Amino acid sequence: MGRRAPGAFLADLIWPPRSLLSDQIVERPGVIEAEAWRGLHFLTDPLCAQCGFPLPDDVGAMGVCAACAADAPGYERARAALSYDDVSSRLVLDLKRGGRRDGLPVFASWMASAAGALIQDADLIAPVPMHWTRLAARTFNQAAWLAQALARHAGKPWAPAALVRTKRRRSQGGLSASERRRNVGGAIRARAKLVAGRRVLVVDDVMTTGATLEACARALRKAGAGGVDAVTLTRVVRPVDVLI
Repeated sequence: MGRRAPGAFLADLIWPPRSLLSDQIVERPGVIEAEAWRGLHFLTDPLCAQCGFPLPDDVGAMGVCAACAADAPGYERARAALSYDDVSSRLVLDLKRGGRRDGLPVFASWMASAAGALIQDADLIAPVPMHWTRLAARTFNQAAWLAQALARHAGKPWAPAALVRTKRRRSQGGLSASERRRNVGGAIRARAKLVAGRRVLVVDDVMTTGATLEACARALRKAGAGGVDAVTLTRVVRPVDVLI
């Protein structure tokens, strides 16, 4: 974890650090007690070489899932650290709705482990954008927090303004895959002066159908990006309601 600032210990006395998955007091920020840790489902090989979806059998380093074989995604590779489920959803919702930041260094390390090759190849890390009206209301973009933490962890440059959401649309929560694609279509653009000729790694908190990452990839390629990969903290791997 590295050395902590002297003031951190005083802060811990006033606001004792809590587990990321419960209200249990822990020794330092970012810790998860063993019982709760066992409930997390980290995504490991075998995975689809493109979208990172878990595969039932090892089909080799270049094996892809049926969905990618039928219709290749706009990005080249995507990975996620965790399966989005009843346990990991608390991490996402505390970050996204509660603005809880103490887990960011841990999340960055998990995402770095999941997307090692993608990070190594990246010239630039960029978050999925939020429309300025939503940003003004919420005051933060959790994807930007994750992107910044990952960039710091990996020693890579990041550009919070590389992608811009130009149109405010309804929330993606509760929409079908086709509705999500239509909802986000034409709502995102990329700044060519920041991304042209560069390989960009797009960061978000959850990958549900991949519609938002697809829209980001299309915008980046239109702006002349040299390549597009993506990494998320979690991804949906089974039918589940993602009302976020």
